[in-house]
Amino acid sequence: MPLSRPLSRRDLLRSTAIAAATPVLAPLAGLAPAALAQAAAEGPAEPVWRHGLSLFGDLKYPAGFEHFDYVNPSAPKGGTVRQIAIGTFDNFNVVVSGVKGNLAGPVFFVYETLMTPALDEVSTEYGLLAEAVSYPADYASVTYRLRANARWHDGKPVTPEDVIFSLQAFTKNHPQFGAYYRHVTKAEKTGDRDVTFTFDQPGNRELPQIVGQLRVLPKHWWEGTDSQGRKRDVTQTTLEVPLGSGAYRIKEFSPGRTIVLERVKDHWAKDLPVSVGRDNFDELRYEYFRDTTVALEAFKGDAVDWRTENSAKDWATAYDFPAVKDGRVIREEFPIRSSGGMQAFAFNIRRDKFKDPNVRRAFNYAFDFEDMNQAMFFGQYKRVGSYFEGMPDLMSSGLPEGRELAILETVRDKVPAEVFTTPYTNPVAGSPEAVRNNFREALRLFKLGGFEVRDRKMVDVKTGQQMTVEFLLSSQTFERLVLRYQPALERLGIAATVRTIDPAQYENRMRSWDYDIIVDSWGQSLSPGNEQRGFWGTPAADQPGSQNSVGIKNPAVDALIEKVIFAKDRAELVAATKALDRVLLWNFYVVPQWTYGKQRTARWDRFGRPATMPTYGAAAFPTIWWWDAAKAAKTGGRS
Repeated sequence: MPLSRPLSRRDLLRSTAIAAATPVLAPLAGLAPAALAQAAAEGPAEPVWRHGLSLFGDLKYPAGFEHFDYVNPSAPKGGTVRQIAIGTFDNFNVVVSGVKGNLAGPVFFVYETLMTPALDEVSTEYGLLAEAVSYPADYASVTYRLRANARWHDGKPVTPEDVIFSLQAFTKNHPQFGAYYRHVTKAEKTGDRDVTFTFDQPGNRELPQIVGQLRVLPKHWWEGTDSQGRKRDVTQTTLEVPLGSGAYRIKEFSPGRTIVLERVKDHWAKDLPVSVGRDNFDELRYEYFRDTTVALEAFKGDAVDWRTENSAKDWATAYDFPAVKDGRVIREEFPIRSSGGMQAFAFNIRRDKFKDPNVRRAFNYAFDFEDMNQAMFFGQYKRVGSYFEGMPDLMSSGLPEGRELAILETVRDKVPAEVFTTPYTNPVAGSPEAVRNNFREALRLFKLGGFEVRDRKMVDVKTGQQMTVEFLLSSQTFERLVLRYQPALERLGIAATVRTIDPAQYENRMRSWDYDIIVDSWGQSLSPGNEQRGFWGTPAADQPGSQNSVGIKNPAVDALIEKVIFAKDRAELVAATKALDRVLLWNFYVVPQWTYGKQRTARWDRFGRPATMPTYGAAAFPTIWWWDAAKAAKTGGRS
């Protein structure tokens, strides 16, 4: 889901983690439940090895395919692309990225996963480090067979021991992955190149595939010593250039300022079908900016080549410079079809003042989205109305019925009654009369939640203390938006303040849950699954660095998450997801913000791209693009 703010280091981590850990809930062999039961009753069978896994049945690309349809297999290699990163970095260790330091997001290019997705299919994956995968009919385990020629950049082979080490390192030290892989009870070497993962119970149909999304680390490197003879520690931050197996490696860097990756020209996987036509630039250069305005000016001044624009205001007003007018800079929007989610003002309900859902709902009635959209977004956005916004088949709507209703009946005594009687809608403002009506409703809700106005102050009726809220931000871009919301809260008698701090301070306060309200987002794939535990599950509420920033501990939500994870087919997954969405909405954990269904981009005209772009890849930059020397010559580009 596109954000109306530049991506912070935390956002970059989250989006990368989501991409690396997109859950796939699939009838992997296309078997019906009855067939699965029969197969289980018949006992072990000879393993069936597959070159890929699919959510919806058949794979588009057969074994032995040459390349993905959306790449240019003849794309030239070469050139440098300069991109923008917001924030800073002081860490290259992806294992502790959720709890320590400020990770350099581009370091993810250094590593590879067992499988890799196709961008023109929904939730399919094909072998990368692994050449084949096998699992039993009851989904109680999965075995991956590594490619014989898979190599680290030092020439050593990628081994089952590396895979086992990686799983243990991530699950022990990274809260998000600890929750994500909680059902994996054992990983063991079962052949020279085979590694088998055993699950705590059968029937979790997505687990065989999400294991394939594990980012693999070199055990021998992490257990070795650095250039000063010091033993490396996978539990600590580091700025030592890491060893990887990917198409790129770190060439040079300046802490907090710049990181340059170079293409590995003899990369072991460059001729694999999943690699052909990808990773075409010789160098990927990331310039770090703490201020988004400075980053935009750097783009205008040709200090960077590509920009993803997250500000509606800048998209409407900031691209009138000469290079745009004469065609040297191209603006283009790419539809986003593969993801969606929630972006919102998120309450920290660990704090007493936000525990009552009436209070949280009152904040939504004080928010005039329609005014903000016209005044600050040039009418470009629509209001988020679902935790799965942007994916119509997963969004709840109307009243529950059919399978969704049946699922909700199992938690009826634990959810608000309105879940069954009233479709969820956000308040609508935009006119003086609507605003007045919304304010009256907000006051009513505050009173239900134990607050009332006395001497023009919203006070707790038990303590007499005025309600105070601090909006904690890590980017100045969002300040002006909160400041437009602030007067409405003050009019209700709330002492509202806005505090913007640097990324390092922000990370520390997030990890200790030290905030009232933040701006947060939860990206969703087309096939929700185990990651929902990390977003809304009770255990994640107490895990530092988890994505349950709200602090949700709700037995109904926990039960519905399990329904999503253990759904037996796509129809049940959809129904369970809608039920989860509806219950989250009716608990008013957030004040939903806004969304835009396209990726806005601007680029200096120096690049080529395939004639047919991938359906689910948005811009897919820089992955499938390439340096076009002829275009670059016309725009003053480097060779």
